[in-house]
Amino acid sequence: MRRREKMDRASQKLADIEKKWKWYQINRFLGSLAGAVIYAAGLNLFIVPVSLYSGGIMGFSQVFRTVLVEYLHFPLQNFDIAGVIYYLINVPILLLSMKRIGRRFFAKTVMCVTAVTVLLSVIPIPDQPILPEDTLACCVIGGIICGLGMGLALKCGGSLGGTDIVGVMLIKWRRDFRVGKVNLITNIVLYSICLFLFNVPTVIYSLIYAAVSSFAIDKVHAQTINVEVRIITKTRDEEMEKGIFAQLDRGVTKWEAVGAYTDEAVHVLFVLVSKYELGQLKSIVHKHDPHAFVMMNEGVTVLGNYKTRL
Repeated sequence: MRRREKMDRASQKLADIEKKWKWYQINRFLGSLAGAVIYAAGLNLFIVPVSLYSGGIMGFSQVFRTVLVEYLHFPLQNFDIAGVIYYLINVPILLLSMKRIGRRFFAKTVMCVTAVTVLLSVIPIPDQPILPEDTLACCVIGGIICGLGMGLALKCGGSLGGTDIVGVMLIKWRRDFRVGKVNLITNIVLYSICLFLFNVPTVIYSLIYAAVSSFAIDKVHAQTINVEVRIITKTRDEEMEKGIFAQLDRGVTKWEAVGAYTDEAVHVLFVLVSKYELGQLKSIVHKHDPHAFVMMNEGVTVLGNYKTRL
């Protein structure tokens, strides 16, 4: 009888863990989608009305849109085709990176890119800027809103596509590569084209927008910060370590310990990850032990054989 009760309690505990895991993942998907909504709203309401250009792949999409409308006189009326161009550019990038970035990250990125495409076409662009006499305020406010949206998507384990995905693939090729390098090279080319096609104030204000949005992204989700993580768990199986190995390709140092208050044996796992990977690590820990005690220390300096990510 007691054995049956123990089995029932174990089954119930497993069911509760699975339920919490599912809700956790649903919340992360919704967070990624909310990031896409915030980004698209900031772009259409503050940046597009003052004829400024975002950085990265979206900036190239906006420039191409402007060339089609103003130079080639395509009859697009009030429809903003930049989102569609952005999606078409991202399709081959996503297909090439499908096997390299993980299924869950890939799914969230596809969802975010699709949402941004639809929202940029649906959210109405004001005929006049919200702050008509203050372009600087528009690019600062728009930069903060767009940066928060992009940062939220990254924090929830997704991405808005573009240079983030290119950076992931290049890191697989060369460990010393950074997404920041990809963004820098892309933006130098982009704003050089803008300088040739448009005017100097447009380029300067676009650069201010890009700088503010990057600052906002770092406040929500810093990509290059190393995080030292200690996990104290009572689970005796090795599934958590295996999950970290398989999904993050990170090493784990572990040792046995005893809780001074409970006098119970516990396992202590030590992991070093980038802040970009922190959300995924939390997901793995939460899946295998929702009650694990986790300590995180950001901004540690690392020497030796450590793989730099994003």
